[in-house]
Amino acid sequence: MTDARQRLIELARERGASLAGLSQLIGRNPTYLQQFVRKGSPRKLEEEDRRTLAEFFGVAESELGAPADKSYAGPLVDWVEVPRLSLDASAGPGALGAQEIPFDTFRFSPRWLREMGLEGADLTAIRVEGDSMEPDLRSGDEIFVDRNKRGHEGIHVVRIGDALHVKQLQVSAPGRIALISLNKAYAPIDLARDEVEVIGRVVWKGGRV
Repeated sequence: MTDARQRLIELARERGASLAGLSQLIGRNPTYLQQFVRKGSPRKLEEEDRRTLAEFFGVAESELGAPADKSYAGPLVDWVEVPRLSLDASAGPGALGAQEIPFDTFRFSPRWLREMGLEGADLTAIRVEGDSMEPDLRSGDEIFVDRNKRGHEGIHVVRIGDALHVKQLQVSAPGRIALISLNKAYAPIDLARDEVEVIGRVVWKGGRV
């Protein structure tokens, strides 16, 4: 396995990102990077794909196989940091939320955020627990929550009492809101609107292969 392929695996593991998700990030089919890593096809990454991945991971392009004179490494001041919180958003019965103090950060280039439609978003990263949002979200996935987007239909992180949930939101009746699980084994939860604090909308996910 070439250094570039090995480094891609290491970076994906460190970030908690799947090769399928990274393939979609660069606009390829979900098996593209898996084939690149395991089968050596393609033999090397296309320049645009390599640049996008380098910006996502915050590394020089040379780490992913670029010649030294084409290495990308933007200045540190350009990176946007997304705090990782020691919270779990339950896709199940409900996880108790700890104090919202970052224990780590993800680092992204402004260009990558702009291309993902996340420029100007108020992002925090938390981990999913449970299986009620499968197949879209799996236990252990890292999700980005945009606190600037609240109260509209879509997948959101919400707080009910002290417990955090990640659910599909749907207005069920005036003054009421339904929390919908994508896994049909879980029944909808119908609550008064003032019983639910909407934290923000889920706008990105990453997970292991």
